[in-house]
Amino acid sequence: MAVRWLGRPDKPIDGENAAMTATVAAGPLQSLRQQLSKLRHLSQPFFLPLDQASGWQFVWLLVSLLFCVGGLVLAALTGIIRSLEQLQPALTEKYFGGVANTITGIWSSWWGIGFAALFILGAASFVAFRQQLRQRRWLHWLLLAVIVVMLLAVNGINAGIGFIARDLTNALVEKQESDFYRILIIYAACFVVALPIRVSQIFFTYKLGIIWRDWLSQSLIGDYMSNRAYYVLNPNDELATDVDNPDQRITEDTRAFTAQSLGFTIGIFDALLTFSLNILILWSISQVLTFSLFGYSAVATTLLILAGRKLVRLQFDQLRYEADFRYGLVHIRDNAESIAFYAGEEPESQETRRRLGSVVRNFNLIINWQVLIDVMRRTTNYAGNFFPYLVMAPAFFMGEVDYGGFVQASFAFGMVEGSLFFIVNQIEELAKFTAGISRLEGFQSKVEEVSTQPLDPSNQIIQSGGGIVIRHADLYTPKGELPVIRDLNLSVNDHERMLVVGPSGCGKTSLMRMISGLWSPRRGSVERPETGDLLFIPQKPYMLLGSLREQLCYPSDEERFSDAQLRSVLEQVNLPQLVSRYPDLDIKQDWPRILSLGEQQRLAFGRLLLNSPRYVVLDEATSALDVKTEKLLYELLVERDLAFISVGHRPSLKSFHTNVLQLEGNGDWRLMPAANYDPEAA
Repeated sequence: MAVRWLGRPDKPIDGENAAMTATVAAGPLQSLRQQLSKLRHLSQPFFLPLDQASGWQFVWLLVSLLFCVGGLVLAALTGIIRSLEQLQPALTEKYFGGVANTITGIWSSWWGIGFAALFILGAASFVAFRQQLRQRRWLHWLLLAVIVVMLLAVNGINAGIGFIARDLTNALVEKQESDFYRILIIYAACFVVALPIRVSQIFFTYKLGIIWRDWLSQSLIGDYMSNRAYYVLNPNDELATDVDNPDQRITEDTRAFTAQSLGFTIGIFDALLTFSLNILILWSISQVLTFSLFGYSAVATTLLILAGRKLVRLQFDQLRYEADFRYGLVHIRDNAESIAFYAGEEPESQETRRRLGSVVRNFNLIINWQVLIDVMRRTTNYAGNFFPYLVMAPAFFMGEVDYGGFVQASFAFGMVEGSLFFIVNQIEELAKFTAGISRLEGFQSKVEEVSTQPLDPSNQIIQSGGGIVIRHADLYTPKGELPVIRDLNLSVNDHERMLVVGPSGCGKTSLMRMISGLWSPRRGSVERPETGDLLFIPQKPYMLLGSLREQLCYPSDEERFSDAQLRSVLEQVNLPQLVSRYPDLDIKQDWPRILSLGEQQRLAFGRLLLNSPRYVVLDEATSALDVKTEKLLYELLVERDLAFISVGHRPSLKSFHTNVLQLEGNGDWRLMPAANYDPEAA
């Protein structure tokens, strides 16, 4: 199946790409809404079914998760502190006095009631959505909750480190040696505790990411293989689809999306927790510094986001160009022998270089914008280092704050600044993420549309237990305006055999597609046998990725046939060398490369004999075989008393058929007994 090249950088982009262009060209708010809608379509089903909950309900559950986690952490911390107060009151007072006082203050004020109410509200929300959390979705939320708990723990330790750094600095400045080493031990203990928590958080993040990727990939594969979506999205008419490289979208795009989505989600949670814990500290030290931080962060974020919108478009194109470049190389690999026969190295090199050129040109544009964004971001970072000194220096010189408080303010400023600039610091990754969302969501929407598309009421292909019956059928190509075949009437019943002949391009293969149920007539009807009673063998047989046993049994269950049956069939279709060459039928090889086209065609006939369908459609299935071998294979079909329809050009085929359908090439046709058909006159 071909994957088309979707244009060069200097050509207009249509279909899905035009939609992406429109998204980027829209206003900031509209563009944001569109991207959030796509993000919800991709991410929410993993946590909450789309058809059972709105986007706002999904967001509310995320907020409720924070309520539940915060309440549980507060309760656990309260229990630990109360236990330490009972067991080691002196130790608690000396080292955890501030924490104990804070917890006491929370539960003695309306804050305690508020935290308890939020926890109950969050827990009640999850209880209310318990039906939607089936199919193991509760596990996804549980893993996310564990990650958030660890984030909260690490951020709590970081907030405590700010106070420890203040006391450590003051002890150093005042040359209080005993206090310095005591505080230093506590400082080191914080890192010892934080390290395994952070490592565990990373582990569970990766674990949730691979579960999400598996779930999303399974969902896409299920839709891709349903209702022949894989065929519709890779049609023979390449212009009928604007979904390029479905293989890359199911593999690379899902991997990138799940990893980046989870990374940004965890990052946002981390930023919120960091902001919440450190903004109060910063506010208590200097309100002027707090307002300065908000002011310059708002300006810098706005400028960087505006610059990043251009990067989104470029990253979207880069993903497409990279995929097409890779496909070009795969195409050369898959057709290496044919290219070598033609000595086609030069045109293949030119095409590969053209695709590489698209990659390089677009990446050069990305470099320019990334450098510009990096300059702006580094400018804001340098400003962030400068502000604490500018604002806090007068207060320090006037004695309003000691040096330890100065250091703590700088530390808190840096933590809050990092949380506010989370989006800014991730602008390049965000651009890639946004582009990936558009590609993956576009593919998912298209696959869902095709896989769930109801049957066309005009589709007159009917599966029945009888033979092949075509009544007054007008057959067109999918985008054709003139009929390939007009008003076709014929029937092929049990034990009947029909040969289809005609000039190239007259519609022979199109007719086979209609009989096989891939194409529908615009007028008339087609009755065909049930799936399993009809087997189609094309000129180039399908060779699956598997063992020799699987090749022969496909599409039936390999357990149906013994080794003796498989070897006997290989002997019957004149492939004794395979029996001797591969005595182990479970061996896996690259069969399309190892076997010649003639061997593949004989193997396909072996597959046919094993599956024993009532009806067979043969589209030049013996074109690579000599007349003697062709005669042998057709005699096997006649011996099995199978009904079949053949497309072929050799006069020798006439003797194996009872009827001949001659297509004229202008929509006309003639049906005659095989005895009346003169290949020479045709």
